[in-house]
Formats: sequence, structure tokens, C-alpha cells
Amino acid sequence: MEQNSYLVIDERVLPEVYQKVVLASSLLESGEAANTSEAVKLAGISRSVYYKYKDAVFPYIKKENTGILTVQFILVDRPGVLVSLLTVFYEAGANILTVNQNIPVKGRAFVSVSARIGRMSQTPDALLEQLKAVNGVVKIESIVD
Repeated sequence: MEQNSYLVIDERVLPEVYQKVVLASSLLESGEAANTSEAVKLAGISRSVYYKYKDAVFPYIKKENTGILTVQFILVDRPGVLVSLLTVFYEAGANILTVNQNIPVKGRAFVSVSARIGRMSQTPDALLEQLKAVNGVVKIESIVD
């Protein structure tokens, strides 16, 4: 059985078409383009070029940009507290991966949130400070992977 072989190449030395294929895929994935026709039009390539390379050209994402932050909270059992926390993650540019919440006991709920933080607009410490400031947070602990 034939194995795939990969190369990492500086995009500056490649024909522009590869960057446009990655752009079209990104537009589709993000929802900025409703369909392939719209994505290729925005990227400035033909559908045939896109389909020729779409399964072979991918952006390289450095490992350090894929860190995961897991934060455990004890929250007051009150409407809006969890959504306020999630809004802080969203505004920081973190990508929420999981949210686990236990049934509240004695007016307190244990919640765990894991998020990818590699593309955040701020440091993890700044995010944690903002999370601590959310009204209804009783306790917070974090783990960065």
C-alpha cells in the first residue's frame, strides 16, 4: 500500500493558486461563502482548480498555536452566569471545545470549559483575570496543555 509523502514549503515560493485554494477552503469552513461556487469566486480561482487541489493543499498550523486551556469553575446557580463566561471566551478569540456542567447542589454548580487558545487576542493570564471578574464566579482553576 502506498503511503502519502508530505513536504513543508514556504508559501512565498509556490504558485499563488495554492494560497487561493486554501483561502477558498477557509471561506467555506468559516461560512463566509455559502457554497463552493461563491468561495472560488471570492478566492479568484476556477472550480476545476479548486477541486483539483482541495484535498492536497492545507495550511500548516504550528503546534504552539494549538494550546488548550481547561478551566474549572464553581458558579452561583443563577441564569446568565454560564453564558457570561462563554462570552468572555468568545470575545478573547478562544475556540470552545467542551463545556461540562454538573447539576447544581446548594446553589453552586461545577463547570469545566476547555478551549483552544492559540489564536486568542490576549494572553491566557488576561483571559483568566476576565473570567474571575464575571459576576457569579465563586472559584476558578486552570490547566494549560
